[in-house]
This record gives sequence, C-alpha cells and structure tokens, in this order.
Amino acid sequence: MPAAPRRTDPRGFVIKAIEGLRAAILPAAAFAFTRDGDSALLVGAIVGAVSLALSGVLSYLAWTRLTYTVGESDIRVESGLFSRNARSVPYERIQDVSVTQGPLARIFGLVALTFETGAGAGEDLSLSYLSAEEGARLRDAVQDRRDGGAVPAADGEAEAARLLFAMTPRRVFTLGLFNFSLVVFGAAGAFLAQYDEILPFDVWDIEGWNRRLAGPGAFLSGLGVVSQAIGVIVLLLFLALFGFATGIVRTALREWNFRLERTDKGFRRRRGLLTRTDVVLPVRRVQAVMRSTGFVRARFGWHSLSLVSLAADAGASNHEVAPLARAAELVPLVEESGFPPPAPDAVWHPISRIFALIEALARTRFWLLLALVVLGVQAVVQPSDTSGSPWLALVPVAIGLWKALRVGIAMLYTGYTLEAEHIHLRSGWLTPHLITGAREKLQSVEISSSPPGRRFGYRSLRLGVAGTGLTIPGLPTRAAHALRAELLASMRRRDFSRLN
Repeated sequence: MPAAPRRTDPRGFVIKAIEGLRAAILPAAAFAFTRDGDSALLVGAIVGAVSLALSGVLSYLAWTRLTYTVGESDIRVESGLFSRNARSVPYERIQDVSVTQGPLARIFGLVALTFETGAGAGEDLSLSYLSAEEGARLRDAVQDRRDGGAVPAADGEAEAARLLFAMTPRRVFTLGLFNFSLVVFGAAGAFLAQYDEILPFDVWDIEGWNRRLAGPGAFLSGLGVVSQAIGVIVLLLFLALFGFATGIVRTALREWNFRLERTDKGFRRRRGLLTRTDVVLPVRRVQAVMRSTGFVRARFGWHSLSLVSLAADAGASNHEVAPLARAAELVPLVEESGFPPPAPDAVWHPISRIFALIEALARTRFWLLLALVVLGVQAVVQPSDTSGSPWLALVPVAIGLWKALRVGIAMLYTGYTLEAEHIHLRSGWLTPHLITGAREKLQSVEISSSPPGRRFGYRSLRLGVAGTGLTIPGLPTRAAHALRAELLASMRRRDFSRLN
C-alpha cells in the first residue's frame, strides 16, 4: 500500500511569515524616514503590519500546497502555489540528513531537514518545518531505508551514543581569538553603500567630514608627533580588540556546545548557539580526513580535523569534527574514522625540485611588476629630480622575495606516501597540512601538465575526492603515471557506491 502524503507542521508557516517580514524591515524604515517626523512611526508600523499580513497569507497558502511522502524507494516532496514542483530523491542518493533549528524554530520546537545528495547545495532537498520528534523520526527513517532497513517506529528507542569530542566554553573562546576578523567593518560599509540615502548626511562626502573634524583635527595637530603616534596606537588597539571580539562572537554562534558522538549510524555532530545544527555522517561514506592548523595555532599546539564526504556541510566540502584540539585528542577520532596516520617509518616521496623553483619564482611576478610601476611613476612625477631614491621600489621586491622563499621552503615539505589502503599527502611549512584518503574510495585520478611541466618533465596528479581535490603537484612524469596506474588498480577492487 503506497504511503500517504503528509504536511509539515502548521506552525511552520508562522516562522516563514516572520522570516519574510525581515526582508521588508529596511525598505519600510527607509520609506518611513522620508515622511514627516510625526507620522514616521505610524507609517512604519502600518507598512510592517501590512507586510506581516501579506507574508502570513502567502506562507499559509504555500504550506497548504506542500506535502512529503516517504515511499519504499524514495522520498518525494511536492510544493508550489501557482506552479507545482515535484522532487523525488532515491534513498541511495542521499548522502546525509542534517537537522537545523534556528532561534524562531527553537521557540516553537520545530526543525528543518536537509537531504544532501552530494550534487551541490542547489540540488539538495529541504523540508521545513517539522516537529522535533517528527524530524528525528523522519531522519532515522530515511537513513534506515537508505541502508536497507525498515522505517523505525515513532516511539523507537534512542540509539546509543558515545562522546568522542566536545568543546568547553573556554575552548570556544580560545578558538574565537584565533578567528580574528574585521568583517563587521566590511558589512557596515556594504550597508552604507546600499542604504546611505536614509542618513541625514552624505557618508562619502570627504569635504564634509573634513569640516566636521576641523576642530578635533586642529587640536590633534597641536599635540606633537608623540601624541599623534599614541593616538594611532590607540586606534590600532581598538581595531584589534574589535577584531578579536568579532571573532569570538562569530565562533560562539557557530561552535557553542560542540559535541561529536559515535552512534550506530556514524558520527553525530551538534553545535550552535542561536541556530542549532544536528548532522549524522555515516563512517563508510567518509572518503578522506584532513588535519590542518594555522601559523599561530601551530605555535600553541592546536590542530583541527575535518572529514570529507559526498555530502556538503553548510556549503563547505568537508565536515569539521574537531575545530580546535590537541594532537593527542585527534588520535581516537582518526582511528574511529578508519583512516590511521602514516606509519612512523613511512617513506615520503618528494616533488620535483624544478617545479618548486618555478612555483617560487612565479610568486614574484606581481611584485616585480609593481616595483617597475613604482619606478615608472617616480620617473614621470619627478623627471628632473636626480635626488629621487629608488628605495620605495624595494618594498614590493622584498615582499616578492619573501613570498618566493616561503613557497619554496613549503614545497620542500610537500610529498606523499602510499600504503596498502590509504594515500597520505602532506604540505606546508609554517601551516602544515596532512590529508589521508582511502584508495578504493577515490572517484577519479587525473594527470595534468603545464608548458613548463612538459618542458622540464613533471606532472600534477589530481585525486577526485567528493567536493574537493587532493592534488599532488610537480611529480616526475614517470612517477606520476606509475602512481596513477597503482591507484586505478586499487579503485577497481570494489564499487565505492556499494560499500556497506
């Protein structure tokens, strides 16, 4: 007997109505600002009420036209108010089912489900909003059907979970310090560029700002060089403090109460302060693990670990399972994922030294061109001034040499080692990275060459892994073809799409 179509929770259209109202807040405020002062508040309230009512009606009508059906072989979602859309996704195509709960959804006890197919964010199937109980039941039902089991009952027992990794508030704060960001200033600039007409003055009027700051500017100019330097230092400290605060807030919103558990279905990760996400990643669908760090983080002994699979993670091509951890804390996570680290006596194969030299020299092209431009500008502006100094042109030259040196040394630390079941790729000097991929789970192996590579006898090998690529650059031609043949042989052993 075919399953009957179901509707989402009726409270969901209230959330969507409120979400639709947010898009009308700025236009309503701008319209109200153009009115007289006495009527501005009334006009704004009327526009907001009309927008809320219209959004609520449209959301309700859209809710009445949306149904989902959990069939024997696929899940089907039908939607559309005027034009009907029917989307059907077979269970075996679903890579992951993520549960998201925003601030409004948490108030109403609702969740949104995303069925990730691995074909890109635009091809995923979303279903919102469901009750928390129905969302958990539907997620388990889809995962069990995908794995060949039966649909669990609504009152089924909760699956056993074993905690693998968690982040305390102190660690979230530490991670926020490393995520220094001044993105708020960029967002403020974009807002002013879009809505500067609602302000009582022109933000981009430089002469107007000079007139407003004439008094304070004259005062500062009379304080002397030392006081002006102190003022600059205070400004830089303020920017640094603001950048750290922004990083802490953004990190807390994303990583608060981070928990990674091992369940019967795989890795379960929950995180978020206002918007809570719940993702279950089957272990057998993991294609690679990525261990990375940053320049500052490495100095303090911090690392991060991500799992790469066909399913996306909020637009990213990998799932972060340990945003900030010590090396010892990563060991059980790596072992649990089935991707052991390289053996201590592993033989690492380096890349071509000629390739490293060419890559290092390529990083200097822009800066050398910039130095020539600086010299040209000096010659045009001061053609008869023999006292002009070329020292200014040495600044981009120094930057280019530093970049070339950094890239060249990093290339010396780049290499790979091949084991019976896995391939390991390391790279980086100041920011070391280690990627471990399963040989039989690789999707493709591609050899590419550039004109310098054909001239000097080296190739690059790109290994297809989910949404990212593991590239081994600058391999000698013969070694690249031999490695490709060996990887292809291991890929033919078993069909990755049927791994169980």
